[in-house]
Amino acid sequence: MKKFFARFFGGKNSFRAASLILIVTLFLSNVLGVIRDHYLSQKIPTDTLSVYYAAFRIPDLIFNILILGAISAAFIPIFSSFISSGKEKEGWRIANSVINIAIIALIISCLLLAVLMPKLVPLFVPGFDLEKQILTTKLARIMLASPIFFGLSYIFGAILNSYKRFTVYSLAPLVYNVSIILGTLFLADKIGVIGVSLAVVTGAFLHMAIQIPVAIKLGWRWQAVLNFKDQAVRKIGILMFPRAIGLGANQILLLVFTGIASSLTTSAVAVYNLADNIQTMPMVVFGTSFAMAIFPTLAEKYAQGEKDSFSHYFTKTLRSILFFMVPVVFGVVLLRAQIVRLILGSGFFGWQQTIDTANTLGYLAAALVFSSTVPLLARAFYAIHNTKLPMIGTILTVIISIIIGRFLAPTMGVTGLALAFSIGSVFNAIFLYVLLRKKFFLDEKAILWFVFKILAASIIMAVALQEIKFIMAIFVDMHRFWGVFLQAFAATIGAAVIYLLLTWIFNCEEIASIKVVFAKFTGRSLANDSEPGR
Repeated sequence: MKKFFARFFGGKNSFRAASLILIVTLFLSNVLGVIRDHYLSQKIPTDTLSVYYAAFRIPDLIFNILILGAISAAFIPIFSSFISSGKEKEGWRIANSVINIAIIALIISCLLLAVLMPKLVPLFVPGFDLEKQILTTKLARIMLASPIFFGLSYIFGAILNSYKRFTVYSLAPLVYNVSIILGTLFLADKIGVIGVSLAVVTGAFLHMAIQIPVAIKLGWRWQAVLNFKDQAVRKIGILMFPRAIGLGANQILLLVFTGIASSLTTSAVAVYNLADNIQTMPMVVFGTSFAMAIFPTLAEKYAQGEKDSFSHYFTKTLRSILFFMVPVVFGVVLLRAQIVRLILGSGFFGWQQTIDTANTLGYLAAALVFSSTVPLLARAFYAIHNTKLPMIGTILTVIISIIIGRFLAPTMGVTGLALAFSIGSVFNAIFLYVLLRKKFFLDEKAILWFVFKILAASIIMAVALQEIKFIMAIFVDMHRFWGVFLQAFAATIGAAVIYLLLTWIFNCEEIASIKVVFAKFTGRSLANDSEPGR
């Protein structure tokens, strides 16, 4: 056990080890997210839950625009370059400048929004009545403290990522979700949805606090520096700006969708957000986690001028994402009703909301393969210090999604918004891939042959899954929780076994990689992955 903690908590993580750590912890975080949504739907009336999600959008907008763009697109490549060149003292000075600038920008922005909130809320959710708009304003003002904590947390997380320390960073979302779960369980019955909002702020603080000790151990000490004229700081700002615009556009999409949904039904905002949270789970576990793990390596290989290694690692990661996500899409679409019933079907969450959420989930899940590759494609551009092209892709995607969403929502309801989002995700992935292949050689014949094999395995798996569903429905009571659970569990296990067996027969190398990863996890060598020619 001591050896395990020393390897996974103390030292650098290779790509495989980092991927495993992120997959496991992000999976656990998303499981906690599912539990969180279960209790939210159980203890908070659905129309009030719509107010909560609408209020959540405004603080999230500030965080995404001011912080997340700088971290994912700019800070890590610049900070990593100082570390790799042995200029750690200079790197820490840059980090402190970014931290201090972030604190000032976030506090000013949040205070300004708190004052303007009563004017902004009616613009964001015109379909809410006056009582709901007043509650939305109150909740949003409470949760405006969370972007400040999250902003600092993600900067510390970027420092850990630059040193390839992923474990504590990946534990932070677990703490955050546990805080919301506890807040829902112990405060919702007493002070309602306000208790959940207070738990969000507490969780954001803990998200930050858990990472600070590791950053200190790595060498960080706070300094009262605020150098806007520093070349590295200015470069971070330049690289951040297009990413901030892209993330701002994406947040505008969510705000517009929230506004449209507020005019549909009283539960439409909650239905869309709950379905989105469910489909986000596999995307984060098998898409974002791989992209986050490989990002420092891609940045490092580009900085060293090793384009072949860059292409190797990118292609390898893309294959890993596709290997998991293609069968997941089939599974989520075919089991969407069971998934929603098991997670949300209790308390205030009625049968009609269950049907609406399942249908919305189906449309969102249809494009999961594409949306799961976008984080990797975007980070490939960030690694080469190009944030403009992902920004353009995001803006075009938002425009397409909003136009289609406004056209479909009046006739399809909230499912029209889900379909519009999925169409935009498909466009974004194709757009970024086409542009990336112009900059790096990608063995597309090998990729296409690989896709053909996993698609064939997934189709056969889907047929088997359907058969298992029908057979199980004969022997279990589908009107009870355990009947639905046993049906979904048997279908999932059976489908997974068939898929893994077929991909092993088709000689997919990812099967061997899975064995290696788990061998490392149990205590064997954590040596770096091999590169071409080694």
